[in-house]
Amino acid sequence: MILTQVETGQNFMTLKSINILNTNYNRLSVQVSLTGLSFLVSNKETNAVLFFSENKYDSNITPEELLVDISSIIANDLIDKKTFSEVNIIYANHLYTTVPTPLFDETKASDYLKFNSKILANDFISFDTIENKDITSVYVPYININNYFFDQFGSFKYYHASTILIKSLLDAEKYTIEPKAFIHVSNEMFDFIVIKNGKLLICNSFVYKTPEDFIYYILFCFEQLKLNPDTVKTVLLGSINKEDDIYHILYKYVRNIEFHKDIHQKKLTDNDEPHHHFLLKSLM
Repeated sequence: MILTQVETGQNFMTLKSINILNTNYNRLSVQVSLTGLSFLVSNKETNAVLFFSENKYDSNITPEELLVDISSIIANDLIDKKTFSEVNIIYANHLYTTVPTPLFDETKASDYLKFNSKILANDFISFDTIENKDITSVYVPYININNYFFDQFGSFKYYHASTILIKSLLDAEKYTIEPKAFIHVSNEMFDFIVIKNGKLLICNSFVYKTPEDFIYYILFCFEQLKLNPDTVKTVLLGSINKEDDIYHILYKYVRNIEFHKDIHQKKLTDNDEPHHHFLLKSLM
């Protein structure tokens, strides 16, 4: 096993890898956002982690700059691309909305997004239908990255992060009666989800800069849903730890909190916690 740090300009990337097996059972999953980029290669039969790479940016970069980093990692670290029997992309951005599937009209996809996202006339709109949940996620993928993956791999799948969060959490909480909140934290953004009676009450994302921004949006959501932040069970996922300022301010106002527990105990790095990298682990 190799553990190294590679500096790329202002960014740092942690790599964990072993020799990628020459089999037909390796899965490549890539999580893409304008503030970070993660690669995971795992074996579909054993779930063994063969390669992991994470890069966090100090500020938002463009999809074009993202593609430079993606192509560099694929060219330098994932040379033998023929070993991938499955390729997935996860788009983790706030350019999305959820629509009840019975009411969804594909011809009006951009109209749904206009209500809560700033989109451009030439943005490509896509959607994921979450099977057996009557929920459709409408979102903006980065078409230059899709085109690149098509050129490199041919067949691949892509999803919005909200699709994976909603499906995974609803599957796990289908017998949950009382309201339960989930806060999934990424770099300068978090997703807020509440499930009650096995149904989705809310799924929304917020961009934040300071701990004060973070807690303001969370308390606003609790208030709008008329939920008591002292008593509602609140589960934390993603890039948050007890040492973080956002955790300290959260615990000051939201008292019934816990970290997500991964019953399978999947670890992507030696320091990985069960609640870290929830999106990538959900595809394993």
